[in-house]
Amino acid sequence: MSLVGKKFPNVTVDAMSEMGDDLRINVFQEATENQQKVLLFWYPKDFTFVCPTELHAFQEALGEFEKRNTKVIGASCDTNEVHFAWLNVSKDNGGIEGVTYPLLADTHRQLANILGIVDQDFEYNEEGEEVFTGSNVTYRATYLIDETGKIFHESVNDMPLGRNVKEYLRLIDAYTHVQKHGEVCPANWEEGKEAMKADRTSTAEYLSKN
Repeated sequence: MSLVGKKFPNVTVDAMSEMGDDLRINVFQEATENQQKVLLFWYPKDFTFVCPTELHAFQEALGEFEKRNTKVIGASCDTNEVHFAWLNVSKDNGGIEGVTYPLLADTHRQLANILGIVDQDFEYNEEGEEVFTGSNVTYRATYLIDETGKIFHESVNDMPLGRNVKEYLRLIDAYTHVQKHGEVCPANWEEGKEAMKADRTSTAEYLSKN
């Protein structure tokens, strides 16, 4: 079930800083109390394959997110200790050394289960006993949250599929344009391009020119 348009869960989760500090982060409060947007991205596991490419990609774009008053937070169900160990492995050895944004450590899967992004299911065997199936880690889910704590974008990739970081910058630009100007953004809209009013006349005019 989609959470777009709803408030992000008001839940506090353990987290790790790049300096090895144990943190407690509430994503909803990060947005509302600091009056900033938040990009929260989940990945399956530390010390894996596609995951470090994504963490480094978000790090490389961190300045662009900061220009847009957007805080980046990574998340998985690993522990703080495992996060810190991975932060101390160099990039050329498959690690995430150099990543400076915080990483949630949702080891109890409290927030991940509320969001419904954990690969898990239950079946029953012939004896009627409950049998757990699935990897019990999260899919590559991404949430964009505005200054009121509302989710304005969510997406979920299967585990082998890495994300396009530039698309999240575009979505933040589009949503910010809507906030500032009250216009709507057509397909493939980018900063500086023409937007539309939310009426039939404006749509017809836009389509006649594009």
